[in-house]
Amino acid sequence: MIERPHRGYIASRPIQGSRVGQHIQNLVIRDYAIRTGLTYVLSATEYSMPGCYMMLEQLIQDLERLGGIIAYSLFMLPQRPERRLALYEQILNAGASIHTAVEGLVLERRSDIGRIEDILLLETATRRESVPDLRSHEGP
Repeated sequence: MIERPHRGYIASRPIQGSRVGQHIQNLVIRDYAIRTGLTYVLSATEYSMPGCYMMLEQLIQDLERLGGIIAYSLFMLPQRPERRLALYEQILNAGASIHTAVEGLVLERRSDIGRIEDILLLETATRRESVPDLRSHEGP
């Protein structure tokens, strides 16, 4: 049986407020694929508009030819939980997987969803609590 390749998924917009060059994202994905024994094919680059997931949606449509997706980071996934859950279902229903190269996470069965969602929820809660409320700061 021929192994279906995994396509990379990289960003052209900031990830968690930081920009990472596309060539660096591709190097990280390629290294991840080598370390995990996955066949890697050229990455799709998401458009830079905030909230745009057109390339990710195209990758989902292509899953019949792919074994899965290797995203540069977990934090490239849609921010809305219902949109992410629909994405997970489409990937799993296609018999595919999604990997996150930076975090080293894999979604290949439904039992993986809880861990991924917990990490995203924790990051969201931490981000909200770490931003000081400057409106309540009293001046000299």
